[in-house]
Amino acid sequence: MANHLLSVLIWLPIIGGALVLALGDRPAAARWSALGVALLTLVLSVGLVTGFDYAAPGLQFVEAHAWIPAYDIHYNLGADGIAVALILLTTIVTPLALIGAWESIQKRVNQYVAAFLILEGVTVGIFAATDAILFYVFFEAMLIPMFLIIGIWGGPRRIYAAMKFFLYTFLGSVLMLVALIYLYLKGGSFQLADLYALPLSAKEQTWIFFAFAIAFAVKVPMFPVHTWLPDAHVEAPTAGSVILAAIALKIGGYGFLRFNLPITPDAGHEWAWLIIALSLIAVIYVGLVALVQDDMKKLVAYSSVAHMGFVTLGSFIAFTLVRDYGSVDAARLGLQGAMVQMISHGFVSGAMFSCIGVLYDRMHTRRIADYGGVANVMPWFATFSMLFFMANAGLPGTSGFVGEFMIILASFQKHPVIAVLAATTLITAAAYTLWLYRRVFFGEVANAHVAELKDINAREVLVLGVFAAGTLLFGLWPKPLTDLMEPSIAHLATQIATSKL
Repeated sequence: MANHLLSVLIWLPIIGGALVLALGDRPAAARWSALGVALLTLVLSVGLVTGFDYAAPGLQFVEAHAWIPAYDIHYNLGADGIAVALILLTTIVTPLALIGAWESIQKRVNQYVAAFLILEGVTVGIFAATDAILFYVFFEAMLIPMFLIIGIWGGPRRIYAAMKFFLYTFLGSVLMLVALIYLYLKGGSFQLADLYALPLSAKEQTWIFFAFAIAFAVKVPMFPVHTWLPDAHVEAPTAGSVILAAIALKIGGYGFLRFNLPITPDAGHEWAWLIIALSLIAVIYVGLVALVQDDMKKLVAYSSVAHMGFVTLGSFIAFTLVRDYGSVDAARLGLQGAMVQMISHGFVSGAMFSCIGVLYDRMHTRRIADYGGVANVMPWFATFSMLFFMANAGLPGTSGFVGEFMIILASFQKHPVIAVLAATTLITAAAYTLWLYRRVFFGEVANAHVAELKDINAREVLVLGVFAAGTLLFGLWPKPLTDLMEPSIAHLATQIATSKL
């Protein structure tokens, strides 16, 4: 199975989702079957770690099969440390999302859980594909289950939110397809390794850079194409928000690392200032926008935009560090920080949306003003929530601190002004996070509805406990994660340091 492990991780949940659909209107059977498939996928994904050569920077678990050979389109898979980390995040979060929303959905349950399984499979495909067209197919395919999750099981404005999500992402990806076709016409290959080696003029790199950048900026999402995310989060069911925040947003960051940085290194260097500026706007301005929200989901959604701004900041500050100053170690630190931030955000944001789901399942409202004094009646829940809220604010000892600190430290070595501006997130994130926690959890019990709340049950403890374990593990001991990714990060730093001109 080791030779086909990536294919198994892609197609097991997709086929499992199809089988769950065939169960028809049998909610209990659908839930347990979907959970069984997701847990089996998780167990098998452990093989990516146990069979991984930590010293090798190249792709491992490689599969290569002809698909449309006339156009050099192949079913080619492979994973380096970066891809393995994101695949594991996907296989961990998916069963947690299913368990967390075990009883919240009562209509079309088999279709609901099947959508999550199919979404898991195509997401693993995105991270494992080494053929650009195969990547594009999976990239587009993941829109369908997420569109259905929001549009069918979402809130009152679900159709608007689903359409906005679909149109933003689809229109951005059309530009990516145009860029891929141009690269094929120039080099005769869709294989990523060939695209990395393809010589491109400065003008060609610029056009291709922006075509890719727009597609992935929408996914991250970066300012100013971030406006679809708050609407999608507010209207999505809890499990949809968990997957959207913890996994789907990482596709944008991964796309920058896989396509923009190595394929267009010179354009990346030339336009790094723009991405850095937009990232700082996301970190500072969008963080301030989060302060004025009265809906818990919307506040955390804007928080996600701010935190993902660190991912793009760390990715592109590396260009200036390695090209302008020859500081390879600082560039590697920035890239490592970007990846650690993505993994950390997966755990922390997934946990925060799960916490909001716990409250919504009990009171069916997300308005902050409807709560108050929750810690008096739900002390265990308040304890878990405090950990995740502090991690969101960047508390040392949690994963939320590590990635941001690495990026700020890398920036400070040559760009102290950028580092200081980025560090303002420690103030704004603490402000909106503590403001939210104080109003929801502290003080006297606000009303009779809050007084009737019951503390979290065993199922909810399991979900929040796993999120807490990941948040603390990578906050106190990030070495296993950084060791996994270091050879791939070092190779990426070498790629962006090498001009194609």
